[in-house]
Amino acid sequence: MNSRNKSLIYAAIVGLIIVAIFLGFLSSITNPISWLLIVVLALTPVLYEKVNKTNEIQWKEEYSVGIESLDNDHKKLISLLNHFTTAYDYAMSEEFEREALNDLINYTKYHFDREEKLLEQHDYPNLVAHKAQHKQMIKQVERFMDLYNEKGHEALNEISEFLANWLINHINGTDKEYSELLSQRGAK
Repeated sequence: MNSRNKSLIYAAIVGLIIVAIFLGFLSSITNPISWLLIVVLALTPVLYEKVNKTNEIQWKEEYSVGIESLDNDHKKLISLLNHFTTAYDYAMSEEFEREALNDLINYTKYHFDREEKLLEQHDYPNLVAHKAQHKQMIKQVERFMDLYNEKGHEALNEISEFLANWLINHINGTDKEYSELLSQRGAK
């Protein structure tokens, strides 16, 4: 069951609880069942959060590469990835899904270009290998775009999982390798 259906069920349950509260109060303001349902209603969002697992990635300081501009790019990428994941989780319209995917791809390309220029300015010794990883990732994303064009919404889960894993692994892996060098050379 997708998140959209879960949300509809959740909304229906909340609506039924509210109706039951009002019906209970029609019989008597001291009706204990109505007061108990108010408590249940107040706890419903907390229970929903526990039951409804979110796929969102939260920025953690351990992801920081120590270069503010690149950390801000990484935060933006995580935000765009979360936006894209929401499009998938809630089965948004094709237009919304496509726009979220395009925004993520375009910003990824922009970030890679910025990062590569910064690495080049500071004579990063593993620049060629780093660029190759970026190029490989862009090729994979373009294949995913083709898959999305072919399969539509059904392709989004695979794309979302790949991008989330790749992004975090890349930040914590190869991006961390240039951290110290760029910091020592005053990159911001």
